Amino acid sequence: MSKSSNFVKATRLSRRTVLKAAGAGAALAAAGLPTRLFAADPLKVAAVYTVPVEQQWVSRIHKAANAAKDRGDIEYVYSENTSNNDYERVMREYCEAGHKLILGEVFGVEDAARAVARDYPDVAFLMGSSFKPDDTVPNFSPFDNYIQDASYLTGIIAGAMTKSKNIGMVGGYPIPEVNRLMHAFMAGFDPPKAKETAFAQIDGGADLLYAERFGVSDAAKERKVLAVGNVIDTQADYPETVVASALWDFQPTLDKAVADVKAGTFKAEDYGVYSFMKNGGCSLAPLGTFDGKVPADVMAKVAEKEKAIKDGSFTVEIDDSEPKSS
Repeated sequence: MSKSSNFVKATRLSRRTVLKAAGAGAALAAAGLPTRLFAADPLKVAAVYTVPVEQQWVSRIHKAANAAKDRGDIEYVYSENTSNNDYERVMREYCEAGHKLILGEVFGVEDAARAVARDYPDVAFLMGSSFKPDDTVPNFSPFDNYIQDASYLTGIIAGAMTKSKNIGMVGGYPIPEVNRLMHAFMAGFDPPKAKETAFAQIDGGADLLYAERFGVSDAAKERKVLAVGNVIDTQADYPETVVASALWDFQPTLDKAVADVKAGTFKAEDYGVYSFMKNGGCSLAPLGTFDGKVPADVMAKVAEKEKAIKDGSFTVEIDDSEPKSS
């Protein structure tokens, strides 16, 4: 059986159904959409998460998968709070159960996850990872939330909203996916201003915090300073605190992977590019309660940079090195 037939289930269709599908396929092709995404039975997808699905990073994957399920593109099951020691076993169980696309985040179990992929060559693996694709594991593709474009735009806003010129940045760990967002954020309020600020917390005089992790906005709210959010929009919970957020949308990444699996073209490649703003993978959250409070000339600059990012005339640098105080 060919690799393609392993991914695409053949079905017997009536002449009327074939003609109807052909017409729909032509319309989708004309619109630039992946026709194969809608051309087969729902794909069996399983996800393995090491944290609850409410966690900000994982919640974006979970939301996209549920949206695809609701559209009828996939069947979707998941396991949450899976320990690293148990991760490989859960992956194997999903493979044995006939799932053809496995999602997850394997930052702490890279070797084990790729070993599973080698043992199940007819299953596609799309995994959050800091490592690169490996052609020796052609059915394993990494992704990450490359939302530096949106983080850059929030930096522009932060530079306008701070009065002390002292901005604190709080991240989880100095790993690439955290570092690059902090660098992009700092670049947004540009190097000259960055040199005037201190990499410090509120007690050091910061009046605005970059909230890469949960808990930071709570501290900002309690001390009555501003915060910039990351990955999800929490302004509804912090209406007087969160001035802007860089949002991650996993849908373009998942849609591309599902289309590739159904077409039998899934291979080892970096799916992180589908988180770029030009691909619809990230965006700046609406100002909401801060609409009108950010200077109009600053928002004009944000709009100008956003347009340039989308049309490719401006590229936000991807810097995975650990940020330093300025």
